[in-house]
Amino acid sequence: MVQQSLFKNRTFSILLLAGIFAIVGFSMFLTTTTWYVTTSLSASSLGLVLISATVPRLIMMVFGGVIADKYKKSLIMFWTNLIQSMLLFSIFLLVSSDNMSLMLLLILSGVFGMLDAFFGPASSSMIPKIVEKWQLQQANAYFQGIDQISFIIGPILAGVIMEVSSVATSYFVASIFVFLSAVIIFPPFVKEGNVEKTDQTKPLHDLKEGISYIRRSSFLLTGILVLITLNFFIFGTLNIAFPLVVDLHGGSPINLSAMEVSLGVGMIFSTIILSKVRIKRKGRASIIGLLAAILSFLIFSQAPSLILLTVLVFFIGFSMSFVYIPFFTAVQETTDNRLMGRVMSIIFLAMNGFDPIAYGVVSALITVGISVKLTLLTFGIAGLIVALIIYFRARNYVKA
Repeated sequence: MVQQSLFKNRTFSILLLAGIFAIVGFSMFLTTTTWYVTTSLSASSLGLVLISATVPRLIMMVFGGVIADKYKKSLIMFWTNLIQSMLLFSIFLLVSSDNMSLMLLLILSGVFGMLDAFFGPASSSMIPKIVEKWQLQQANAYFQGIDQISFIIGPILAGVIMEVSSVATSYFVASIFVFLSAVIIFPPFVKEGNVEKTDQTKPLHDLKEGISYIRRSSFLLTGILVLITLNFFIFGTLNIAFPLVVDLHGGSPINLSAMEVSLGVGMIFSTIILSKVRIKRKGRASIIGLLAAILSFLIFSQAPSLILLTVLVFFIGFSMSFVYIPFFTAVQETTDNRLMGRVMSIIFLAMNGFDPIAYGVVSALITVGISVKLTLLTFGIAGLIVALIIYFRARNYVKA
């Protein structure tokens, strides 16, 4: 069985387990910080803290890919998690002793986010090194599914701990999770293989080489445009739309949690399918996934009830995995291993870099008096136009 042979791969299992602990810890950190800033520091500074945790991460992500191509991936992940666990423990000590200030939290959040920029490219570029090429789609499906499950578990765990104990305890538990990730991915435990020989060039030159490689590939450029369309018009917009839509329909925090969980569950279901069914025409699958997500989003924008909204979010999440996983798999199958870290980091940057822009545009439109429903409808129609242009103009990508 394909599934059995993949999980017999000890290194793959170690990487998967390390990812679970790291993501649970990271999501606990974000949830705990959001609550702590809102209730104990300054609610008006919440946006500033979130920016400090996310923007430096985006900036450093491309350099994280450069480092991933030069050094052992397991070594990068180990030191990243170890330092992050120390930072979280420091936050725990400062919060528990009531010595935390907004400025200190901004600095620590920024450093924490910058470190996380090294973990993602290292883990994603390590997958093609430790599994067979025919197992790549299944391996990516498992990783995407684990990501979603961990991002559901982390906030729930943080909420329960803060409810029964304290914010400080939640930070402490998050530090333990991240430390365990470091222990699991400790390089002597991992059979990774040697790093391919590279020229001793400057990081900026290495980064330019990665960008040049992508520019020469019409498949990569089109795939990145597909990801940008999904993240800007759909995913980034949903993140800020959830509380607005719930409030519009007179819902409660329970309804908000239900929508977030529904999105994650939808992605988990589709990753299970993708772990069983191998897709040959990956470009076509990602375009169809994008169109399905946009059509579900358009219906979502005008849905009249919270129950229907929650159901539609499931289908949006279900469609999104069919965009990410086939494209990531195709990239890993065709990209030179010497450049894998840089290529994957640039792809992640293109994806995640448009989320903050979506937040800003949606907020601005609502601030000037445009309704939530009309704003979401406008984003959906614009996204559909872009997706159709890609579908009809990029025929080589669709056939790939």
